[in-house]
Amino acid sequence: MLPPGEPKFRRRPADRPAEILAAALEVFAERGFQAARLEEVAKRAGVSKGALYLYFETKADLFRAVVTDAISPNLERVKMMAAAAVPFEQAVRMGVGMLARTVVTDRRITGVVKLVIAESRNHPELATIWHETVVQPGITLMSGLIAAAQARGEVRPGDPRLFAFGIMGPMVLSMVWRETFEPVGAEPVDVAKLADQHLDTVLRGMRL
Repeated sequence: MLPPGEPKFRRRPADRPAEILAAALEVFAERGFQAARLEEVAKRAGVSKGALYLYFETKADLFRAVVTDAISPNLERVKMMAAAAVPFEQAVRMGVGMLARTVVTDRRITGVVKLVIAESRNHPELATIWHETVVQPGITLMSGLIAAAQARGEVRPGDPRLFAFGIMGPMVLSMVWRETFEPVGAEPVDVAKLADQHLDTVLRGMRL
């Protein structure tokens, strides 16, 4: 048994990055970027501030790692479906469904979206990180699925990128709604039903 007060990171050194990223996601979602303090991240992760700096030199570096860790697995799953030649509509429903579940089940992610929108004017590096890590890969992936479906004759002609924006738009709005308007009393949105109804409509309109 470890002596009283033994730091948690000495027990599980391999878990240090994961614990830091989990703690940082919570702090960024709760405090925002400007108000987030690395001391608080280190405390929640059970490491010293010095140990945190062994992994991340700046707060922006930590934010990039948090976004990559939280979002990339979902993008990778959609990429795997595309590589496995899953039918277009099934792949889209699975991808948007994963995003909808994230909005519903993980308030931290929607909190980070609010952070990016609210603080990017003063911290443009946040918008750059979010765009490079989430937006551009997501739109590129969805556009590629649409272009491939058009080539197979499954989807009507049109700009694949604009189709992708049309598919993803309500999910982004639901995040903004949840973080901005629900806290002041607006009626909550059933994000899962929104996703299903929206896809029923938009996919029907995209078919040849």
